[in-house]
Amino acid sequence: METSTGHWKKIWIGSAGNMVEWFDWFVYASFATYFAGAFFPQGNDTAKLMNTAGIFAVGFFMRPVGGWLLGRVGDRRGRKAALTLTVTLMSASAVLIALAPTYDVAGYGGVAVLLMARLLQGLSVGGEYAASATYLTEASAPGRRGFASSFQYVSMTAGQIAGLGLLILLQHTLTGAQLHSWGWRIPFVVGALGAAVIFYLRRSMLETEAYEESTAADDDRGTIKALLRHKREALLVVALTMGGTVAYYTYTTYLTKYLSNTAGLSKQTATLVSFCALIVFACIQPLAGALSDRIGRRPLLITFAVGSTFLTVPIMSMLRDAGSFWPALGLSLLALVIVTGYTSINACVKAELFPTGVRSLGVALPYAIANALFGGTAEYVALWFKNAGIESGFSWYVAGCAAVSLVVYLTMRETRDVDIKTTGVPTS
Repeated sequence: METSTGHWKKIWIGSAGNMVEWFDWFVYASFATYFAGAFFPQGNDTAKLMNTAGIFAVGFFMRPVGGWLLGRVGDRRGRKAALTLTVTLMSASAVLIALAPTYDVAGYGGVAVLLMARLLQGLSVGGEYAASATYLTEASAPGRRGFASSFQYVSMTAGQIAGLGLLILLQHTLTGAQLHSWGWRIPFVVGALGAAVIFYLRRSMLETEAYEESTAADDDRGTIKALLRHKREALLVVALTMGGTVAYYTYTTYLTKYLSNTAGLSKQTATLVSFCALIVFACIQPLAGALSDRIGRRPLLITFAVGSTFLTVPIMSMLRDAGSFWPALGLSLLALVIVTGYTSINACVKAELFPTGVRSLGVALPYAIANALFGGTAEYVALWFKNAGIESGFSWYVAGCAAVSLVVYLTMRETRDVDIKTTGVPTS
């Protein structure tokens, strides 16, 4: 049996790498308002944001491919191998964006480089989510899986906080013209350097006991054939992800743009609102994860879905009219507290559904498909509604996705007490 120190070492290394991965992923969205004009000809500001949001969404459509390829690596070669490969891909993509030529220099050639970088990021993150979810769940102490796996969203959010913090720093040290001209490249250089450090750390990380002790046949690990024996669980991952991923991306990546582009707050104020809200959000993830270890996963999921179904429309309406920092922060925190019912435990819930030999692929592929359809398109759908003059329709869309997931949460089985080495068998 591993010591508590061994468990924490695995959680730390897995989380640190996840943070850098998501820093690179999210700074694209955070800095989009500054580099949108660099890659496209002059025109309507919302249209340029839609172009960059479209490329952002393309990255999501590569996530199923990354989920399949890297999920297979995780099940056949180990969680460590998959996690090392994901950070390598992310580092390469950050370098490409940092060096991408602008429209004035290369016309649409810069867009091609940007698109290639997002495709690589999609491959990387498609595997990173499942690899880290599986690793953190398997590396946790018995009875503490909810708490330990909650650090996936702690690290994801920490990556976004770091990106927003860097944006705030640059907003106060560079002029607007400098940010639009070259300052937006800085976070991608930082991301590439951070990924290189994590690559070194992950090469020395320990494999999980659950994977090492798995008796699944080598030729059956991580295959579509093996996954098809768990079709119900795979469909369940898609359905339970649907509402959560739309709500998460609405109140994280899209929130800053909504506050500046719709609510009329300055870019600096909108960024500060997101930054402060995300710090609180990250801090409450382990608390909710620990709560799920005591009362189960379903109560938290149901609370999230009920809150998102009935409160999304009024929250978004009030955010539109917030007018200043404090009302916007309060409403943003309310939304993120509701979303915590999903984010804090979704990693372990999905991992607990599958046996070890197909766990990484089982989490990766269905989750990536759900994100491609709903999470990756959330910002684009929101901007489409705005451009069409019916912006409030997006709030109803988010509420509808949450309602679908609510039905799933009400009918799914509880997973807290399963033995992850023999999934489906209660530990008591």
